[in-house]
Amino acid sequence: MNIVRRIGASPVERGSVGGQACPDIFELQDGSFAVIGTDKTELLDGSLPADASRADYEKIVVITRETLLRAKKDIPDV
Repeated sequence: MNIVRRIGASPVERGSVGGQACPDIFELQDGSFAVIGTDKTELLDGSLPADASRADYEKIVVITRETLLRAKKDIPDV
């Protein structure tokens, strides 16, 4: 599994001074997406809607609104 490209603006483009420890989104070779964000599993797990669940190996990761909105233009429609 390899990263093909970044989706959206880089952390530096979004104003990160050092460009480190910032949320990011990447498209993978198989068409999946990888997200770097803050692990908020413990905080949000009990708030999931009744029709949502996660496996033990899955985490709830939070990214900033700006990260997702700036990625929107790079996300394919299909």
